[in-house]
Amino acid sequence: MLRFTSAFAGIIHRKETTMLKLCDITKIYDTGGETVTALGGVSLEFRKSEFVSILGQSGCGKTTLLNIIGGLDRYTSGDLVINGTSTKDYEDRDWDVYRNHSIGFVFQNYNLIPHQTVLSNVELALTLSGVSKSERRQRATEALKTVGLGDQLKKKPNQMSGGQMQRVAIARALVNDPDILLADEPTGALDSETSVQVMELLKEVSKNRLVIMVTHNPELADRYSTRIIRLLDGRVTDDSAPYDSSLEEEPETAPLSDSEKEERAAKKASKEKRAAKKASRSRSMSFSSALSLSFNNLMTKKARTFLTSFAGSIGIIGIALILSLSTGINAYIDQMQKDTLSTAPISIQAQTADMASFFQTIAKTEEERKNRDEGKIYSNAVMQQLINSSKTTGVTTNNLKAFKEFIDNGDSNIKQYISAVRYGYSIDMDIYAKNSEGKTIRINPSTVYEQIFSSMGATSGSMMSAFTNTEIWSEMLEGKNGELVSSLIKDQYRLVGEGSRWPEKMNEVVLIVDENNEMNDVFLYSLGLKDQSELPDLLDQTFDPDTVVDAKTESWGISDLIGTKYRLILPTDFYSYNSETDTWTDMHDNEDYLSLIYPNGLELEVVGVIKPSEDAVASSLNGAVGYTSALTDYYISAVNSSEVVKAQKADPKTDILLGLPFDDGSFKEPEQAEKARLITEYFTSLSNAEKAELYAKIASTPTEEEILAMVDDEMAKYSTREAMEQMVIAVYSQSTGMDAATLKAYLSAMSDEELEKQIRDSITNQLTKKYGEEAAAGITGMTDEQKAAALDDMLTWKSEEVIAGWYDEYMPPAYSDSSLDENLSILGLIDVSDPTSIAIYADTFENKEAIADIISDYNSKVDKDDVISYTDYIALFLSGISTIIDIISYVLIAFVAISLVVSSIMIGIITYISVLERTKEIGILRSIGASKKDISRVFNAETLTVGLVAGIIGIGATLLLNIPITLIVRKLADITNITAQLPVAGAVILVIISMGLTFIAGLIPSKIAARKDPVEALRTE
Repeated sequence: MLRFTSAFAGIIHRKETTMLKLCDITKIYDTGGETVTALGGVSLEFRKSEFVSILGQSGCGKTTLLNIIGGLDRYTSGDLVINGTSTKDYEDRDWDVYRNHSIGFVFQNYNLIPHQTVLSNVELALTLSGVSKSERRQRATEALKTVGLGDQLKKKPNQMSGGQMQRVAIARALVNDPDILLADEPTGALDSETSVQVMELLKEVSKNRLVIMVTHNPELADRYSTRIIRLLDGRVTDDSAPYDSSLEEEPETAPLSDSEKEERAAKKASKEKRAAKKASRSRSMSFSSALSLSFNNLMTKKARTFLTSFAGSIGIIGIALILSLSTGINAYIDQMQKDTLSTAPISIQAQTADMASFFQTIAKTEEERKNRDEGKIYSNAVMQQLINSSKTTGVTTNNLKAFKEFIDNGDSNIKQYISAVRYGYSIDMDIYAKNSEGKTIRINPSTVYEQIFSSMGATSGSMMSAFTNTEIWSEMLEGKNGELVSSLIKDQYRLVGEGSRWPEKMNEVVLIVDENNEMNDVFLYSLGLKDQSELPDLLDQTFDPDTVVDAKTESWGISDLIGTKYRLILPTDFYSYNSETDTWTDMHDNEDYLSLIYPNGLELEVVGVIKPSEDAVASSLNGAVGYTSALTDYYISAVNSSEVVKAQKADPKTDILLGLPFDDGSFKEPEQAEKARLITEYFTSLSNAEKAELYAKIASTPTEEEILAMVDDEMAKYSTREAMEQMVIAVYSQSTGMDAATLKAYLSAMSDEELEKQIRDSITNQLTKKYGEEAAAGITGMTDEQKAAALDDMLTWKSEEVIAGWYDEYMPPAYSDSSLDENLSILGLIDVSDPTSIAIYADTFENKEAIADIISDYNSKVDKDDVISYTDYIALFLSGISTIIDIISYVLIAFVAISLVVSSIMIGIITYISVLERTKEIGILRSIGASKKDISRVFNAETLTVGLVAGIIGIGATLLLNIPITLIVRKLADITNITAQLPVAGAVILVIISMGLTFIAGLIPSKIAARKDPVEALRTE
């Protein structure tokens, strides 16, 4: 392009009078193996400004000569010299620029593009010249005004007469200010009057440029032409005004005046400036122009365009529907993951059993089951594996203090995967309220389960243990940026009733009901909403087989429940200081003391009622009341700063509850003699009343030697088996009512040793009871002084071994059995840096797995004692759900994509048909300077337009179809919160894919269009 542009600029600036020079031009066509000579050595020269008519019979080569001059056709041999520059080395792009800047074509059949307006037809040549839109519009309008069509700008060619269309063609040829105007039978399709008008117009044009016209009408040629050239069989036979530049002499001219010199210099400068501007323009059709051409063509075939686009949209609709449904299901799964993971976080306890290794131990691998004999059955040694696993599976202690520091450390990247983290502490909040009678009742920990299961008897102990650990009060996850309640909780639950709101203060709580606005009656009794005093009678009726309890439904207004008050009493509040003994006394069982401290407890208020959201797959709160972590923080802070905790911390060596020192390891068990001495001193120091009480206990309890001697004496009476059986039969027949034969049958199964042991145990119990009763009766009449004297007397004659035994039973402790840590734990002290559990929440399985990987990495870097062990049950039973859905979606999309390929091929075929239909338009565009690339761009713009429309139709149809599909899926799956939804990004990408596929499908047809011979294209009807 640069090479030709410079050459072209030189051509424009040359001073030669010759515009064109044909040097022995030959044109030979190869038609089906035969050669036809269209031009046989034509040599001609043309002036810059003249009106040349070329006459001759049909087939003599007139149009071929015109096409070669115009750069539409290529000569076989010879040379075409333009302003002194040979064109032998011209490339396609050079010829395109030459036609666009220097040639204007006027055809017999006008060759206007029918789907473009008159103004657009004229503008087209300027578009290829790189002229701006505003300048194009102005120059095209002026050109049309010049030919008398200034009021016809918006008309289409088919709305005009033949003469008007030819004038449009002339305006198009002139609008780019060409140096040469080529007219091929411009009046051939016009009547006489119109022909004269066109010829007058061409004659006027020839005054300042070269006009070459091919015609069959010699009269018009003689009348308007300044030169007539006749051809016969491809050769020049006559030239009325030949021109030979080598013989041309410069005319003598009079000396120019200064003003004439200035005027000529100004004209020269203007001409050079215009030429430079022409040469510097980038000659390329803009994409918007190509799009306009294609769009206007498509609009002339609206039905076909729509059907083609709809066919192309079918694949897009299929993929978009799959994507919509997949997105909806994945959104549901994401919510399910989020909700599921909120109920089953990665939970790390201070002490945990390694259940993962247990499951791994008892699991059989597929490899072990290979090569089995079909004729045999095999054992699965679960029991042995279970036993082996129980030997290796133990309780692991986790250093949660160090791991909490790791989580809270700003350098740790674990936080980016955590949606929430909860640190658990050993806290049992004592919550109280006043019942309808004004009595203070405990709300939490609840006593309702204890009453229920105690009424069921001792056999329900294990069941009672499980239920009494049920939480009535649940801590809600803390939100981010200071929010008291996590967005996860607010997503899973919604507020119920007018006036309900989420807690905004530390002492505000919410009641939790189920999806039916129900709360079980155990919770209602526990919260005091139902009177706990009813329970004894209700339980008696429940377990009475003859009584049917009416399970009536009761209700409470939410507005009545909001504002319900409770009181939190700290465990430290139950300890009262005794200044006389300098100890703290536990007052938990003192109801008067409870009534005294109740008003000072922290008031808790119900501010709302919440229930699970309709679209929540799982819910993370268990219980009836939800409170915030701020209340937990208050509890910990208040307990840690209480007076009793301060007192215990201030005296770490003494148990302030007992007034005894803690065992620091220095205490050693005394020897027997020392025990006897110490207990003797202790007994001696007691008052008579205290001695009397001790004497009564000692006198009514036989020593081991005494009871053994009495049992031996009694057993001597039953020296034979028969005697032992008779003794047992006599006792049991009286107590059980069984006959002697039945009892004897039972006894026959027992060995002599078993029978003797049973008798000995029975006699021991009887004699011990009898000894106590007789001893108590013997001392009934004694005064305290007498009992005290008897105890002193016993110290003088009892053996040292017996007296030392009294030390173990009656000596007051010298040291506390507890420890400092145990006491602080009893008082409720919490070390916030050392939680008893850590629950780590993640929104997705991917995040959970990332957290698990980080924990594994953490374990690889810490000491063995600090390794974190936990069991991830979710990982054992749930994983890869989203991956499965994605794989299914990808497979379905792959199948549907086949329809996209088919529709793309169809669009390619239709585009090829469009190429055939617009062949003449291709020739017209090439004649005004459009390059092959420009032609490709026109048809690429058409396929892109079809692809865009197909994509839009596909997305629109998908959005409409998503509505019934959502309803159908919800009905079939019985899941109300699945919504087929097409993501915006997905819609945009699908439209782009649609355009891309149609663009690819149109590449071959557009290349075919670009390679069409412009001369042949112009001949197409």
